[in-house]
Amino acid sequence: MSKKPVTPPARKVAVLGAGSWGTTFAKILADGGNDVMLWARRDDLAEDINETHRNSDYLRGIRLPLNLVATSSMAAAVKNAEQVYLCVPSQTLRENLVQLAPLLRDDQIVISLMKGVERKTGLRMSEVIAEELPISPDMVAVASGPNLALEIAKEQPTAAVISSQSLETASQVALTVSNRYFRCFVNTDVPGTEFGGVLKNLIAVAVGIVDGVGYGDNTKASIITRGLAEITDFAVAYGAQPETLAGLAGLGDLIATCESPLSRNNTAGRLLGQGYTLKEVTNQMQQTAEGLASVAPVLTLARAREVDMPIVEQVSQVLAGTLDPKDIAPHLTTDTDEPQGERSLDDYQARGGGVVWGALKRAFNQLRDSPGSPSGD
Repeated sequence: MSKKPVTPPARKVAVLGAGSWGTTFAKILADGGNDVMLWARRDDLAEDINETHRNSDYLRGIRLPLNLVATSSMAAAVKNAEQVYLCVPSQTLRENLVQLAPLLRDDQIVISLMKGVERKTGLRMSEVIAEELPISPDMVAVASGPNLALEIAKEQPTAAVISSQSLETASQVALTVSNRYFRCFVNTDVPGTEFGGVLKNLIAVAVGIVDGVGYGDNTKASIITRGLAEITDFAVAYGAQPETLAGLAGLGDLIATCESPLSRNNTAGRLLGQGYTLKEVTNQMQQTAEGLASVAPVLTLARAREVDMPIVEQVSQVLAGTLDPKDIAPHLTTDTDEPQGERSLDDYQARGGGVVWGALKRAFNQLRDSPGSPSGD
């Protein structure tokens, strides 16, 4: 006997942020049968969405469902919502949370749709939420995966991961979000899910740079492959499970973001590769390329745990104007001319366990510097 599909109950939900991804996610939720309130900062954008059922500024050509209503009042958006989805630029999240905090009830689930780290603190988005909102960590979830907004808005099938330290919360959100073209899986590895979404943006900038320079598929494939190893090493150093980076939030998102011209980070990198300065790229792009803002804080975090990130280092140099884009070759950068193992096992056998010792050293430093250790304040 075949299983009957699970039909989730219709919920009242709010999406804060009416850019391309926020609007697309609001459409996903509405197409799943939920009543959606989409918060737009600007009155005129909210009015345009309600009158035309389109977001002409950020999602041109896409008709929005009738059960998706926009408002410029954050209080009105979240008042009756069971779940609140956050989709604002990562560097403005904290100031938006200050406005949101007094409006929330403690029974509302908060979901981050953002893929960035806070520049001044290096915190992941869920960590910023934990600092600013008076809710239990079990009521916080994050969403990530190969999710290019325009393709999904056109209802092309894809999948995503919903992660929360509470599997019950993750499952509840996944049921709410899933519809006929958007499928959600769940896990409890919040650091891995968030870092996958953050770090793939940086690799996508690198791929865009070499594409803009005119290098071919061999160069791009090398950077993508070594980039996956690089972001996995970083994420694991910060408590993630390596399997998460081989899944939708890691490899899946990496492929989509690096290969698609719809990717803002890939586009930003391509412009840099064509010779535009960082300021010129920022001025040309209508929406935020989160990877550009995440380079510096990610490198700071990497150095704190002694993780080598040659790809991100060279992207940083291109952004700073100290490396000519045509000279970027991070997959060729090593500390020695001695052959290195592709896998940790290979490196262990070839070099007497150097990679394993490096991982153990990072783990020791992490324990030494943690708040619960004797030397922690």
